[in-house]
Amino acid sequence: MNFFITGTDTGVGKTYVTKLIIESLRAEGTYAIGYKPISCGDRDDATLLAEASGGLDIDEINPMHFHSGLAPHVAALLENTTIDPQEILASYKEIAGKYSPILVEGAGGWEVPITEKYFISDLAKDLALPIILVASNRLGSLNHILLTIAAIRAKGLTCAGIILNQLEDEMDTPMITNKGIIESLTDVPLLDHIIHGQDFLSPELIDTLTAI
Repeated sequence: MNFFITGTDTGVGKTYVTKLIIESLRAEGTYAIGYKPISCGDRDDATLLAEASGGLDIDEINPMHFHSGLAPHVAALLENTTIDPQEILASYKEIAGKYSPILVEGAGGWEVPITEKYFISDLAKDLALPIILVASNRLGSLNHILLTIAAIRAKGLTCAGIILNQLEDEMDTPMITNKGIIESLTDVPLLDHIIHGQDFLSPELIDTLTAI
């Protein structure tokens, strides 16, 4: 089963989480790969995914790259080019014909514009994959998670689970309570809570993903 990895915002750790999932699946004998159809700015994220995917060529992992660290639509405007969503879908179809499972990582959050009228959410809908939502664990995360899940469901898609990523070493009361309440608020499973600096995932998360 392939998955689409999105985040409640940029900088919440989508690539780090995707990398951990790939490495964990491969350690179990499932040769998953990461796929980042669009990157903007440096290609560090794509490089990490290529390395985790067994050293695949970065251009195969990341077929569309812009030098400006902006939303794809804005980056394309500044670089005097256009984005054809059909090219992205064709690239995914090509790589999906060679590898499985694939973890497709979006760019930024759920409604980041790829073109003026085509967003990350539209790409996810066209790919028709179950969604894994990565959220930073902090005050305000509940609001961001609830809004994103509502938007995912509005597209007719399924959120397979939430991964809370601890971006700071110390935990305060909101960070502690988020973990305990998020499933009851969303009716979506909390797949894992990644502590700051953690370089592994729970076996239960991998079992859940392989069972879907």
